[in-house]
Order: sequence, then structure tokens, then C-alpha cells
Amino acid sequence: MTTTSPLADPREGVAAAGTRAARNRLWRGRPDDPAWARPALLALLAVTCAAYLWNLSASGYANSFYSAAVQAGSQSWKAFFFGSLDAANAITVDKPPAALWPMALSVRLFGLGSWQILLPQVLMGVGTVAVLYAAVRRRFSPAAGLISGAVLALTPVAALMFRFNNPDALLALLMTVTVYCVLRALEDARTKWLVWAGVAIGFAFLTKTLQAFLILPPLALLYAVCAPTSVRRRLGQLALATGVLIVSGGWWVAAVELWPKSSRPYIGGSQHNSFLELTFGYNGLGRLSGDETGSVGGGAARPGGMELPAGMRPGGGGGGGGGWGATGIGRMFNSEVGSQISWLLPAALLLLIAGLVVTWKAKRTDTARGAFLAWGGALLMTAVIFSFMAGIFHQYYTVALAPYIAALVGMGVTVLWEERSRIGAALALAVTVAATAIWSYVLLGRTPDYLPWLRWAVLIGGLAAAVGLALAGRLNRRAALGVAGLGLAASLAGPAAYAVSTLDTGHTGSIVTAGPAGASMGGPGPGGGGGRMRFGGGPGAGPGAGQTGGRAGGQTGGQNGGWPGRGAGQGQGVPGGGTGQPPTAPGQNGGTQGRPGTGTGERGGTGGMGGMGGGMGGLLDGAKVSAEARALLKKNADQYTWAAAAIGSQNAASYQLATQKPVMAIGGFNGSDPSPTLAQFKKYVADGKIHYFVSGGGGMMGGGGRSGGSAITSWVESSFKKVTVGTATFYDLTSPVG
Repeated sequence: MTTTSPLADPREGVAAAGTRAARNRLWRGRPDDPAWARPALLALLAVTCAAYLWNLSASGYANSFYSAAVQAGSQSWKAFFFGSLDAANAITVDKPPAALWPMALSVRLFGLGSWQILLPQVLMGVGTVAVLYAAVRRRFSPAAGLISGAVLALTPVAALMFRFNNPDALLALLMTVTVYCVLRALEDARTKWLVWAGVAIGFAFLTKTLQAFLILPPLALLYAVCAPTSVRRRLGQLALATGVLIVSGGWWVAAVELWPKSSRPYIGGSQHNSFLELTFGYNGLGRLSGDETGSVGGGAARPGGMELPAGMRPGGGGGGGGGWGATGIGRMFNSEVGSQISWLLPAALLLLIAGLVVTWKAKRTDTARGAFLAWGGALLMTAVIFSFMAGIFHQYYTVALAPYIAALVGMGVTVLWEERSRIGAALALAVTVAATAIWSYVLLGRTPDYLPWLRWAVLIGGLAAAVGLALAGRLNRRAALGVAGLGLAASLAGPAAYAVSTLDTGHTGSIVTAGPAGASMGGPGPGGGGGRMRFGGGPGAGPGAGQTGGRAGGQTGGQNGGWPGRGAGQGQGVPGGGTGQPPTAPGQNGGTQGRPGTGTGERGGTGGMGGMGGGMGGLLDGAKVSAEARALLKKNADQYTWAAAAIGSQNAASYQLATQKPVMAIGGFNGSDPSPTLAQFKKYVADGKIHYFVSGGGGMMGGGGRSGGSAITSWVESSFKKVTVGTATFYDLTSPVG
């Protein structure tokens, strides 16, 4: 028998009981959940985290453009606030800075390195899986939430972008949070959840500007029609949420626009030093129309009045739709994008229809139907915009679709499973699994040398499961569960294999794709190895993959019509090994055969982009910086505002990350921003603020156009002494010629 001391504080017993209850709730979950639900969720999150952490450092600095801004933000709070590319605040990235803030804080706390930069992205991925589970489980079941979470985690493009330092990881998390908050608001019309949705969208805007608003129309319409309160109150709540959105997303914009331009960095991506111009131009309506001033392609027009011929636009101009690949309803399924996101997209669309049919007769405020409409509306709206946008489009953008697809799959499968005794529901399940298996067979067939047995296993297993599911209402529970398990395994095997391949490969540069080599053969120009699409370039244009890099670049140059010339391409690997093979078919997609392209990379060929005077090296990936070059730039660097200046952000980023000293990016990302002008640059040099100028590098046609990069280069080369270190050439801006 135990006794309690009369001197004991009863509040200690209450606190201990509360701690035990919290621990039990963490492990056990809700009282009405089955015993396996919470342990299964924790296992899913743990496995997702471990998988995304696997081989994380293989990507190094990943996209050095954003890594340089992270490094700058870790050294300067002003650079942190504005999203500057360097700690001396010459120019910003071409996005708002919210996605940089978690990474910059991590680097500020733990130092500069691959893990410190990419770990916040992994945590965002795990967080997105957790929020998605909570959203789906709340109205449906733990099984539905677990299926949704697993589908999201195994989506190849999600496995890529939640381990990469582009803004899309934070955007996907915030979009998922937004839908969750709207669904909570639909339950009982509580204003606070709609307000939190506005906050999430506001910070999503500070992550990737107008892309955050794509899901607003379907969600706002859904709440206006289906919320369980009066029309007047619904409209008032939506107005309040809109105001919150404006405040949460607009405070930073107002600060930037009101800040004196002379004391803040130039807004990268704009032509007039304006974030509003960047928002509605280069990053906004220009993405839809293709008329993006300052872009490397998209529309035909170049800054400075230069016109890009059709065969010189990114993507080869084939297929009928703009410079960044063929547009149209089939874009999400084509050879450029399909393997990234579309494995379960047909299933999601079929299950959306099935879910709406099942809930068709429900009352206006039914939350199950509301969930299908919320996730389905977000999916359709985003997918349609992605399919028809004529401006810059990269395959990894589709990670935004992954949570929507995953939610519809989890909800739809479990709803139909509960109704499997009805022949219609059983047949819908069977058709969904069969369609998924057939589509996976097609996608796997696009990389015939990668696990060739898998496509047949998926097809046979999926069709067998479809037959069993059609009869699920007549089977006993154990047999029905076995058939369902087979169908789920067949549906997830293809994306899981591509996700594992993605996790096992490092990814660098500005344009990255998921899956094995050759999984995504489109995009702007030929690609390097490992499934990473990038422009070919001059020496040191980023790591390729030896023989694969050269061969993939050469073949893509011929098949898809590289840039320039819709014709033959040729890749060549350097020191890392491999000589690119001739293209399989010269000018297959073009009317005329272009000049053979060659590209060199740090460890392998980047392929097929000749005729450009060195291609686009330094535009989409940084240069390799030797120890000698690093030592040269670091010497006496603290005596200068910028240790060096270079054309294009990626080129500057490489030297900044190597030295951890500010390097000015002339012309911003594309080398086309008018910052600095020649006159401004001359003043910086006269004031002794810049030590070296890096010869060559990225930028549009060598940094010409309105940026003045060509004029700056010409002036430097004619006015200052050349310093050669290995294969790199610099100009000492403190040593005039003569």
C-alpha cells in the first residue's frame, strides 16, 4: 500500500497525470482510433524522414543560386530580410525570401553546409505528410490518412523537392495547410480557421508570389456555397480572410516598395527595381503568356530588342506550344512531366468523380463532399494552369500537385472500399487500379533499361488485383484485404521505384528532375546525367554524370531539338569520364538540322548545346572553383565590399560559396537585369569596392542585353590586368593596364 505525504503538493500529482495523458495521446492517438493508427502514423513519418535524409549531402549546395542567398542571409540580417544574393546586398533573388528564411536561420545556427541548408526542406516534407494525414483522417479514417501520406511521400517529384533548396517545398507545405484550414472552417464555420488559411496563403505568396493564389478561386467558392452559416456571415468571413491574406503577404512587399532604393538591394528579376513589377511580370502574368521580359526564353523577345529564332528557344520549339515545351491538356502526362507526378493522377481524377457520385445526394454542408471539392478543385485549377502556361515551366513545379493527388487517392479508395458491397463501387475500384497499372506500365516503359521486370510485375499484379476488386463484395474479409493490398502495392510500385532512384542520386543546378536517367527527356535543352536537365555550358558548368551525362545530352539534342538548332546534338564528358554518343536521330523534331553541340561539365558532359559560344554554362549551374582561385579571391577580401563580380547569379554564387565572401552578381540570374549599369560599376571600381572581375560565366548570350554585362566585360578586359589561375581567368580591378 502506498501513502501520500501530507506535505506533498497536490499540483505535482495533477502535472504528472497531465504528462502521462499527453504521452498516451501522442502514442495512442484519439480514443476512437484503432490501436494501430497512431503507431502507424509515427512509423510513416519516421520512415519518410529517414528516407529523405538518406544521402542528403550528395546534392552539395543543390541550387547554388539559393544557397548563396542563404549564406548571405546567415551573415547579414539585411540580406536575410530582402533575400539578397550576397551579404553586401547588391541584388536579390528573383523570388520573395520566405523560403530562404528557415535555411538561413539553420546556417546561422549550425554553419554553412549541405545538411544545414537542406535539412529544413526535409522537415517541411515530413510536415506536409503530417498535415495531409491530419486533414484526410479527420473526416474519413486513419487508413485514408495513411494512404494519402504514403502516396505523397512516394511521389518522385516530392522525393526530389523536399530534399532540394528551391522554394517549392515550403510552398507545398503552406498550400496543404491552407486546404486543411479551409476544411476545418467548413465543419462549423469558425472564423479563426478561415483567418489561418489567409495567413498561410499570405506566407505562400512570400514564398513564390502568384502561384500561391491558384487555389484561392475554388476554395473561396466552396466556402461561399457550402459553409454551415448564413450567406451574409460567409461573405463577411471571406472578406476578413482576404484582409488577413493581404496583411500577411503584403507587409514585406510594402516595406520593400517604401524602402529607399538607394539603401536596399536591386530587386532581381525586375527591369525597374520593383518587386511589384517582378510579381506581375516575370513571375506573374508573363508565366502565363510567355512574354517574360528578362527571361532566357518563353516568349521570342529578348531584352534589348534581340529576337530568339524559333529553333533557339528553350525546349526546341516543337510540339505546338511555347518555348518551354508543348502546352495542352496532355502536358502533365507527356515524356517531360509524366514520370514526375502523373503516376496516380488518372486514379485521382477517377476517384474524384467517384467520391462526388457517392456524396451527390448529401446536404449542402456535407464535409465529405466538401473535402473532395476542396482537394479536387485545387488539383484541377493548378493542373490546368500548369498545362497551358506558355512561359517558364519546369518539371519540378508539379510538386504542388502532389498533396492534392495524394488526398484524393486516400479519400476515394477508402470511400469506395466501404461501399464495395455495391457493384458500382467495386467496379470503380477495379477500374481505378487497372488504369493505374496500365499507366504505370507506360511510364516505366519510357525508361526500358531501368528495372525492366518491374513494368510487367506492375501490369500483371494490377490487373489481377482489379479482377479481385471487382468481386470484392463477394469475398471474405481476409481475401478482400489481400486483393486490396495487391492493388495498392501495384499502384505504388512504379512511383516508389522512381522515388528510391531519386533519393539515391545527388541533384544540382537550377533545373532538376526526379527518377533515373532519361526519366524526363524534355525541358529547356539537353540534359545531364542522373535525370537532371540542364543547359550545356562552358568549362565547369556543373556536375554531370560521366558517360551518361554526355550521352543523354547528345541524344536529347537530336531527338528533342536542342538549343540552338532543332537538330543534331553531341555530348562530351570530361575528366569524370565518358564521351557522348551521336544523337539517335538528327533533327527528329525540327525542320532543319542545327549545328552539333558540345558541352563540358565538372565530372561529365552536360551535352548538346553548341552554337552558343560556350552555351549556358554558369546560367543554370555554377562553376567549379579551384583551391588556387579560392585562395586568390580570399586574399585581402575583407578590404573590399565585394571580393569579386561575375556575370550571372549562378556564376557569382559558386565563388561566393567557395570563399564565403560577397560576390556581386551582374545582371541577376539571367544576366539580363539592368543592375549595375556600366556607370555604376565604374564608380564601384573607382571607390575600391570590388577586387576582381570573373571572366566569362553565365548570362544571356554572355551577359548582354539591357543589363550592360557586355559593356562591363568589354571595359574590364580593356582596362585591367588579366590574372590566370589554372583554367580560370580574373581581372584585377585594382591594377589598371599601363
